[in-house]
Amino acid sequence: MGASKLPKKILARQQEITAAFLLHVDQHLDDILSGKAADMFEIRDFAALQFIHPTHLSNTIKLSTGKSPCDFMEARIMDISRAMLRDTRQPVAEIAARLTFDPSNFTKFFKRFEGMTPKQYREQWLQQAHSPVKKTETVTI
Repeated sequence: MGASKLPKKILARQQEITAAFLLHVDQHLDDILSGKAADMFEIRDFAALQFIHPTHLSNTIKLSTGKSPCDFMEARIMDISRAMLRDTRQPVAEIAARLTFDPSNFTKFFKRFEGMTPKQYREQWLQQAHSPVKKTETVTI
């Protein structure tokens, strides 16, 4: 028995669910950063926004993208974290709090994805940003 193709209606619905999820992730993270939301959403919260079961949301995202919903959340949080760490006026603990982490868990989370602590990332970024561009000289013999 050959592989059956999914009807266009089902594929369209998968794409609709995925697009809505990604939009909700961005909106929620904007709300977290602006102070409109105090707690980080979980999968069940995103599913509730679409009136679907959390398992259905997870399975649909995985089927249509090959990634889990958490992968998208973590990637966006890391993007935001990196950008916030490049603003040296904010202490790491304040960045952690704005992203609903305690400082210790933020450091563990960040290190898991970046391979260095937030402080090390900031120091490395500052060093790269303030180091003069080395010019290479061509020597002819």
